[in-house]
Amino acid sequence: MIIEPRMRGFICLTAHPDGCEQNVKNQIEYIKSKGVINGAKKVLVIGASTGFGLASRISSAFGSNASTIGVFFEKPPSEGKTASPGWYNSAAFEKEAHKAGLYAKSINGDAFSDEVKKQVIDMIKADLGQIDLVIYSLASPVRMDPKTGVLHRSTLKPIGDKFTNKTVDFHSGKVSEISIEPAQGDDIENTVKVMGGEDWSMWMDALKAENLLAEGATTVAYSYIGPSLTEAVYRKGTIGRAKDHLEATAFTITDSLADIKGKAYVSVNKALVTQASSAIPVIPLYISLLYKIMKEEGIHEGCIEQIQRLYADRLFSGKEIATDDKGRIRIDDWEMRPDVQEKIAKLWQEATTENLAEIGDLDGYRSDFHNLFGFGFNGVDYKAEANEMVAVESI
Repeated sequence: MIIEPRMRGFICLTAHPDGCEQNVKNQIEYIKSKGVINGAKKVLVIGASTGFGLASRISSAFGSNASTIGVFFEKPPSEGKTASPGWYNSAAFEKEAHKAGLYAKSINGDAFSDEVKKQVIDMIKADLGQIDLVIYSLASPVRMDPKTGVLHRSTLKPIGDKFTNKTVDFHSGKVSEISIEPAQGDDIENTVKVMGGEDWSMWMDALKAENLLAEGATTVAYSYIGPSLTEAVYRKGTIGRAKDHLEATAFTITDSLADIKGKAYVSVNKALVTQASSAIPVIPLYISLLYKIMKEEGIHEGCIEQIQRLYADRLFSGKEIATDDKGRIRIDDWEMRPDVQEKIAKLWQEATTENLAEIGDLDGYRSDFHNLFGFGFNGVDYKAEANEMVAVESI
């Protein structure tokens, strides 16, 4: 079938298998070009199919020749209907990993469930013995608590007062004002349940209980802080409470791993175009201004550049891992440079529908958004018939 992008709001309803494969290949080539990383050799990535999770799996496999197990919850294809992009990403990753002689297996299912945890435990026991590195990179709007059976839904709301500020429809380029009502009832608690650190802790407890964590094992979860411009709806909102919980969980996990000399870290990463960030009001406008400035400064990074730098310069540099005063690894350091943030704050005040294309990088935002779904890559013939029925080799 000929596959074209079909948009509905901040979601693309189609994904291109050849484009997703090209995206994965491009990231692999980038990692190879940066040289060997003396990193972990047996790696579990929870949330491995897109964004930072996919970049982590690629960095481990092709930077450190690691064996990887990837866990994700993606929609497989059916005749005449494309899979979700994460499915095609994972298929391409496994194909390239196996071609390179690397161990790579995947499990498609609800990572919050006890059943998937058991599948992973059985796979590690059978194939790898123990794990050196666990990457936790889940992004989901809902989570069923496996102990209570209650389905929790996260919300994106400010706490206390209604939030009003600028945003942009990145499809049309229209800058407008948006208001978001504050959290009510169980909104905060539910968001912490979905996006906080409880499930991360459950994973580490389950792996440790089965003696599947190697001596000195490391686990890393990903977070975001962002600027004062977005903090009312992000870092000081319901999501921020969940991130606070996630970051606090790193310390409790480290305590639980003390007897095997293990450590848990949260890495604070930079703002990037993802399906999740595209859904957050204000963030697309902020990212379009951020991209413009960081590209002009020569310090712009995508997911793969961020994770390569995290691995090479922080986690596996051979030096003590530098953290901030709250124990977090800061790989958002270039985004949060005072000079970068000062320029964004000035441009924010000036931003209108008429001038955003000039003062921001709306084209770059749109391009990155299309790339998420496998569209817009050089070397892919989008007018040609594509085979939507792509399999992940280990599933």
